[in-house]
Amino acid sequence: MLYNLFQRNNYNYRILLHFAFLSVSIIGAMLSTLVDVQQENIFFLSYGAIVLFFNVQVFWEPINSVIQALISLVLLGIFFRAFNDNSIEFFVTNGGQFFIIITVISCLIPNARYKVLEREVRTQLLLEKSNNQLKDQYRDIIQKNNIIDEQYERLRKMDEQKNSFINIAGHDLKNLIGSIIMSNNMVKEEDYRLSSDQREFVDYIAQSAEKMQYMLSKLMDVKEIDSPEIKYNLEIFDINAEVYHVLRGLVETAQMKNIQLVDNILKLPLNVRLDKVFAGQVFQNLLSNAIKFSQTNNKIRVVTTLQHQKFVLEIIDKGTPIGQEELDLMFNKLRTLNDASNSFESRLGLGLSIAKLMAQDMGGDLTYRSDDDGNYFRVEFNVIS
Repeated sequence: MLYNLFQRNNYNYRILLHFAFLSVSIIGAMLSTLVDVQQENIFFLSYGAIVLFFNVQVFWEPINSVIQALISLVLLGIFFRAFNDNSIEFFVTNGGQFFIIITVISCLIPNARYKVLEREVRTQLLLEKSNNQLKDQYRDIIQKNNIIDEQYERLRKMDEQKNSFINIAGHDLKNLIGSIIMSNNMVKEEDYRLSSDQREFVDYIAQSAEKMQYMLSKLMDVKEIDSPEIKYNLEIFDINAEVYHVLRGLVETAQMKNIQLVDNILKLPLNVRLDKVFAGQVFQNLLSNAIKFSQTNNKIRVVTTLQHQKFVLEIIDKGTPIGQEELDLMFNKLRTLNDASNSFESRLGLGLSIAKLMAQDMGGDLTYRSDDDGNYFRVEFNVIS
């Protein structure tokens, strides 16, 4: 009844436990003066058992059991001295020692239980906290997965649009290149009316159109098989002749900006085993971009050498430096670079990025630098003995 009352009014249950323990201690102290001396051992053993039972059943802080045990011993001492003619030694030797031992041991039980339960509660709280963290992480993972799914769907649609664009652009480019080849063939049929320079330009147009057809077919093959790699058609050819051919094709472009291309190409043949079209495209991209980036009234040297069984192409521009940071951007990703002084034209680094990737894919190396001396580009390929 008292417990229900305490629960109903949200009182501290420890007060009720102290009251109950104190009542037992008072009754036990009173009874100890009435028990026959010959029955003292049985009485103190019974009293100790009650205290032990009480401490086994209760759950509170260990200090409370210690306080009640001391109170029970003090009450026994007071009542024994007040109502008994025997000494304390008599009390101890006639069962009191058993009560003291049992009471001390019983005080250890709440301490052990309290620590065990405290550890279990702490563990439970940690587990609950961990579970809440896991739930939060799970929610975050679900949100991130949803974002990834949305991005994947967006990328899939973009990929479909890209493939559709490549199909349309590839088809249109094939038609355009076919028209160029057909028109160029019609001009070649009238070659008797052409000058030697015009015949050279017609041949250059034919070769360029064939290269465009070849590169377009390779790119379309990559798209069809959905592979990021291009299968190169390796063949043995004179790389110096290919560099000279690229240089000759860009002379007119350089003259439009009043830029002189200085020919320092080796006259002896150097054979390499590469894809001739894509190797030529590497040289084309480097030299055309060098012309594009250079200021007017400038000289650009095109040098080829044989160094340690490697073919080396160097494009040297002693004009105004582009800047190493801008070159890094152009050789590594698509980026439009604008010069604040407007002395340079707007530049697009896609051609240089393609040149670097193709050179590396074919086993070569492409390096560059821009400093106070100007701009420098270098390509290396292994030479066949």
